[in-house]
Amino acid sequence: MAPKKPASTLPPASSIPANTAKPNQAVSSAAGQPTRAQNKPTPSVTSTSTSTSSIKNTSDAQQIAIGVWNNYVDRTPQRTKLLDAFLLFLVTVGVLQFVYCVIAGNFPFNAFLAGFSATVGQFVLTASLRIQTNPENKSDFEGLSHERAFADYVFGSLILHFFCVNFIN
Repeated sequence: MAPKKPASTLPPASSIPANTAKPNQAVSSAAGQPTRAQNKPTPSVTSTSTSTSSIKNTSDAQQIAIGVWNNYVDRTPQRTKLLDAFLLFLVTVGVLQFVYCVIAGNFPFNAFLAGFSATVGQFVLTASLRIQTNPENKSDFEGLSHERAFADYVFGSLILHFFCVNFIN
């Protein structure tokens, strides 16, 4: 009879997960080839807590978004909210014009350019008006009244649309 080898207390190398192997211990890969374990710290997180932490991060992101929205609703003046709604409308119109140009074609290309540039130009003018009339920026625009800012906005809009209408031909 052949003498029996002493039973090892360690499981075979193929059953040790790669992330729990010691740095100098060889670990079998899925292809059956031994690989060297990297010198990375072993995470003490189990698979169930990993999924819980990703849910927690999503919950944190939702809480941040809700907090930002509540802060916007509570602290933003009505005039600024109105300008923000108009900016959102201009972005929507610009996207729709671009999508229509891609789908249906741009046969009167100058008409597309005029309409799209009118949308972008009006967005820039409105964003400028929003910045100038925002109460938080009052120190930056001390010598400028809200009425003067609005008059500049109307004058710039008239010039912008005059050029856009003439560009159509």
